[in-house]
Amino acid sequence: MIAAIFDATFPWPLFIGALFAGGLVKGALGVGLPLVSTPLLGLGLSSYQSISLLAAPVALSNLYQAIDGGRIVETLQRFGGLIIAQFIITILTVKLTLALSPAQLNDLLAIALLLAVASMVWQPTLSISREKEARVGIVVGLLAGILGGVSSLTGPVTLTYLLALRLDRETFVSSISTIYFIAALPLYGALMWYDRMTNVDLVLSAFGLAPMAAGLAIGKRVRYRLNEQLFRRLLLVFLTLLALILLFK
Repeated sequence: MIAAIFDATFPWPLFIGALFAGGLVKGALGVGLPLVSTPLLGLGLSSYQSISLLAAPVALSNLYQAIDGGRIVETLQRFGGLIIAQFIITILTVKLTLALSPAQLNDLLAIALLLAVASMVWQPTLSISREKEARVGIVVGLLAGILGGVSSLTGPVTLTYLLALRLDRETFVSSISTIYFIAALPLYGALMWYDRMTNVDLVLSAFGLAPMAAGLAIGKRVRYRLNEQLFRRLLLVFLTLLALILLFK
């Protein structure tokens, strides 16, 4: 196993860079770790391994930001329907991910990236009462679960919805981190159950916590100092290029 972990063919610079970049974006914006790191890893690894290697960084970064935000109970109360619907539908659809060929998964990842870019550009404003939020949230959870089940990326649908609600920055970061953490559990659990995530992948995923944490810490520091609009535009261009690379890979 040790020999497999330190295989000379493993792209360590790409692995470290992808996790650091994903952590940096997540620290600055509150989202973006799998959206950035998965396609970057996909440039040198299979799509399935790219998803598996993010298990520990995605779960723990979201858990950290959810706890750091101090709004977990509030998020569960406000978005409980969304979270439950997304959790259940992800379990039901995740087999579709496992049945895809690497080329098909690359295409779906690219489409999910482009959806994320579109949601960040669009930034819709919805007028939804707290009473209607519960019903709309369930629909959002179902759609996010379907997308997450077939592509591993639940972000675009949930991101669009929370951006539309115009939450303040700290509520947004805490809420989306809580939602993403819970959504990751059935996805990575299924990969382990169906043997698509190996013990070596788990160990490498744990190694990825260090560069992710470094990026997260730096991103958090610059969150209030950075011109958020400029950073967002650069991120959109970067994600669009990654999506195009995946489509033609």
